[in-house]
Parts: sequence; structure tokens; C-alpha cells
Amino acid sequence: MITLVTGGARSGKSSFAEKLCMSISQEAIYVATAQAFDDEMKERIALHQLQRIQANYPWRNVEEPFELVKLIGDWHSQSLSSEEGAPTILVDCLTLWLSNVLLSVENDKDRSEKVKEEILLLVNQVRQYPGNLIMVTNEVGDGIVPEYPLGRLYRDLAGFMNQAIARSCSQVFLVTAGIPIELKSREYIL
Repeated sequence: MITLVTGGARSGKSSFAEKLCMSISQEAIYVATAQAFDDEMKERIALHQLQRIQANYPWRNVEEPFELVKLIGDWHSQSLSSEEGAPTILVDCLTLWLSNVLLSVENDKDRSEKVKEEILLLVNQVRQYPGNLIMVTNEVGDGIVPEYPLGRLYRDLAGFMNQAIARSCSQVFLVTAGIPIELKSREYIL
């Protein structure tokens, strides 16, 4: 089952995604996309790692800020020749991955198109993944309009990515104030 968990900053989406993952699989791969550029981010990452250890769950941790498409594709390919099937994967989070990808092409004239291509490659891998895949993302469009062009481009690309990924998912949860609500089953289709 392919699942997207979205919400605002500090909404409880990562905690919910971890609990959901633990409820559907006896072990899982935890793909962390964050990069520690400063002490504050190093502390946040260390806290997340400690929380996973304290959960007493057999996470296999993989830190990958850029090659998410390749990772998911590799696990899919390996599952084809494995009797165990595809591993359960939790990705936390897509918007950090998007930020990493965007900043890697920040000075390119066609950066928007390059990032959209990478997003569509990810969507294609997600659609094909035969196992449980839970992805965490941020709802970045609920706040103020960013002051700078790069911030506005990021917001627009995040909206594009979230919509494209959500269309490929069986379940989409919105987490607000620590309360998850499943949206996909309530979708109103015209």
C-alpha cells in the first residue's frame, strides 16, 4: 500500500507515519532525507534517531538526501528476485528531499523543469512499488507567500509534488495538532 502523510510543521505527521509503519510491518527501512548543515539541524536529526531507537522497532536507517528515486527503484528490483517481497519503506520527508534537489540545480536556468522531471521520476517509482511505502511531506502552501523567488518556486514545486504523489497513493493522511485524518477515502471526484 502506498501512503502519503502530510501536515504542517510540528503537526505530528512523522510520529504518526512511524506508528502507522510499525502497525503494518514487523520491520522497515527508514529513509531520512535531511542534511545536517548546522548544529540545530544536527540536534533535530539526533532527536529523531533517538526516538526511533526508543521505539524498540527494527528500523534499518538509510540517510539519502538526493537519490530517493534510485533507492526505491533498487529495492523494487531486488524484491523481484527475493522470496520475502518488497521491504516496507518510510520516507521522511519528501519536502526536504525536494529542497535538496532544488538547491542542487539552484543556478540552472531551467531548474524548475529539471526538478519537475525528478518529481515525475519519483512518482513513477512510487506507482510501481509493490510493497508498503509511507511518505511524509509538508503542506507548505498554507502559510504566507514567500518573499523571495526561490522560496516561491519551492512552494510551487512542493504543491506540484504533493498533488502528483497523492494521486498515486491508496491513502493520504492529513495530520493537524497530532490528529490524523484519512483524506483519500473522502475525496470528492467531479
